[in-house]
Amino acid sequence: MTWTVAPEPYDSPTARALWRAYYTEVSDRWYLLHEGRRTDPAELERAIAARTGAELAPPKGELLIARYAGEPAGSAGVRLLDAETAELTRVFVPEAMRGRGGAALLVAAAEEAARALGAERMILDTRGDLVEARALYARLGYAETGPHNDDPYAEHWFRKDLRAGEAVNGRPAP
Repeated sequence: MTWTVAPEPYDSPTARALWRAYYTEVSDRWYLLHEGRRTDPAELERAIAARTGAELAPPKGELLIARYAGEPAGSAGVRLLDAETAELTRVFVPEAMRGRGGAALLVAAAEEAARALGAERMILDTRGDLVEARALYARLGYAETGPHNDDPYAEHWFRKDLRAGEAVNGRPAP
């Protein structure tokens, strides 16, 4: 079985299905941790509809879809915040597909997409309860930094220099 990663429109049926799965999982995790319940279905629908992913469309963004043995198995988005900075977002691999290397492939593809857009650095934020995500980013060379946004759910912020050959926190950049 093999992985493939390719750009796809943010509003394709596959992209919408993966966004729904991603948002449902992270929202449910937050509510279960903080309120002992799953996300209210009406709230879930409003939130999914409000964040279409249009910022992940060319020319300033890109949505990548991973497939495993031809089946949709993950996503990652990248969008330019300014001429040199891209944001990594919507990194998601469904639970049944985890542990097969798909997340690292998606992040690497997103880094290449960011470089193609002209970015020299990638930033991202995540929550404290998403320990798997934090471990992935650290393993892939992202350094934890101070806040770069005021997202009420962001608790950890990361940065990675995308310029090949330059040191990042004392380690060579890829």
